[in-house]
Amino acid sequence: MGIWVKRNGLTFDHVVASPAVRVIETIDEFVKGASAQVDPNWDRRIYLASSATLMDVLHDQADEHKNMLMVGHNPGLEDLVFDLCPDDGTSPLRDLVWEKYPTAAIARMELNIAHWADVERRCGQLTHFIRPRDLDPDLGPEDE
Repeated sequence: MGIWVKRNGLTFDHVVASPAVRVIETIDEFVKGASAQVDPNWDRRIYLASSATLMDVLHDQADEHKNMLMVGHNPGLEDLVFDLCPDDGTSPLRDLVWEKYPTAAIARMELNIAHWADVERRCGQLTHFIRPRDLDPDLGPEDE
């Protein structure tokens, strides 16, 4: 996934993440592929958080950060996509999130906000959704 991010020019200037061991391991592998230097802000609120709590975490971010990577857990991250990106029938990517948001998937959203404190429901657009199985079918569910 890190290699895909690097190849597609997705960038981030801040990482906020759950301090869970699995998240730490995921970030370690991701940064190897992305060739990125990160100093995550470990935020306990992200651990098993609801979408509402994740929005609170976003509200608390400094405006100097323009492209943030949030690493956490489902169902909260999946619900955050649904809450931020309207269900207006125009996003096939949103439909893929509905189908399955697996471990290590990346959902990139552009938010129509001036400040992180302005994050609210339906302020975003899902621009990318990539799952490990999209890069390697052997990583997909066994029943497919």
